[in-house]
Amino acid sequence: MTLSPDTRIYVAGHGGLVGSALLRRLEQGGYHNIITATSSELDLRNQADVNDFMAEHRPEQVILAAGKVGGIHANNTLPAQFLYDNMMIHGTVVHASHNIGVDKLLYLGSSCIYPRMAKQPISEDELLTGALEPTNEGYALAKIAGIKMCETYKRQYGSNFVSAMPTNLYGPNDNFDLQGSHVIPALMRKFHDAKQAGKPTVEVWGTGSAMREFLHVDDLADACIFLLDSYNGLQHVNVGTGEDLSIKALAELIGEIVYPEAELVWDSSKPDGTPRKVLDVSKLHQLGWKHSIDLRQGLTDTYRWFIENYDEARGI
Repeated sequence: MTLSPDTRIYVAGHGGLVGSALLRRLEQGGYHNIITATSSELDLRNQADVNDFMAEHRPEQVILAAGKVGGIHANNTLPAQFLYDNMMIHGTVVHASHNIGVDKLLYLGSSCIYPRMAKQPISEDELLTGALEPTNEGYALAKIAGIKMCETYKRQYGSNFVSAMPTNLYGPNDNFDLQGSHVIPALMRKFHDAKQAGKPTVEVWGTGSAMREFLHVDDLADACIFLLDSYNGLQHVNVGTGEDLSIKALAELIGEIVYPEAELVWDSSKPDGTPRKVLDVSKLHQLGWKHSIDLRQGLTDTYRWFIENYDEARGI
C-alpha cells in the first residue's frame, strides 16, 4: 500500500525524541490522519488495552517508536526495567497490529543490537554473531526480540512488518537530564551549566577514545517515511550516516558551539562503552535514501532548541 495524505498512521511514542520528529515530518508531508496516545492515555505494556485501542482506531500503518530509553548510566543501573518495559511495549503493539491486520508496521530498533566487537562498519548481517555490550544488554535484548517478532510474524502470517535500526540520535526534544541522557545532550548540558556558572572545566566520562556515529532525528524521520513507503524486505535496515568520530572530537565540537573557553577533564574511571560503533548504510543508500543534515549544523540547531526550551529540556 502506497502512503497517501489520507492514510491512517499510528505513531506509537509520539512524545519522544523520535516520535515528535515523525510528527513534524508527517505534517510537512501533508499527512493529516495521524493517530496518537500519551502514556497516561494508553499503557503500551498492557496487551488488552493496546488491543482495544487498535481495534477502535484501526490504523492502516503503524510506526513503532515507543520505548524506554537512556544513556550508559541508566541502562547499566536499570537493566531489568529496560528489558521488561521494552519487551512488553514491542510485543503488545506488534501483536495487536497483527490482530487487526494493519497494512504495514515499521519497527524502530537501535544499533546497540549488534555485538560489542562487531566488524566495522556494522552490516545488518552482524546481528547475533557475538556477545552484546554489557552496559546496555537488557535494552539490546529487548530490541532484538522486537526485530525477531517482526520477522517471525512476516514468515508465519505474511504480515508486512519491517524493521529499521537507527544509529545514535540527537535533536529537538531530546532528554537533557544528566541522570538519563545520551552523550550529546549530556555534553551540551554540562557545557551550558559550566558556562552559566563561569566554571573553567567540563568533566566528561571515559577516555574520549570511543568512536560513535550520530544522526539527526529529523533525518531519521525522513528515512522512516521513505522505508514505510518503499521497503518490504524481511531483514532490518540500518539507518545512519556511515560516518563516525571520537567522543573526544564530539566533546570538542560541542564545546566550540556552547562554551569555547572551557577545558575538558576526562574521568577515565567511567566506562567508554563499545569501542567503536558505526553502521554500514550501503543497503539504505542502494534503496535510494541518504542523510542530509551536517553534524555541526545539527548540533548548533539542537543547542538553539535547548536554550529556547530550557526548563522543558531539563525535565522541569
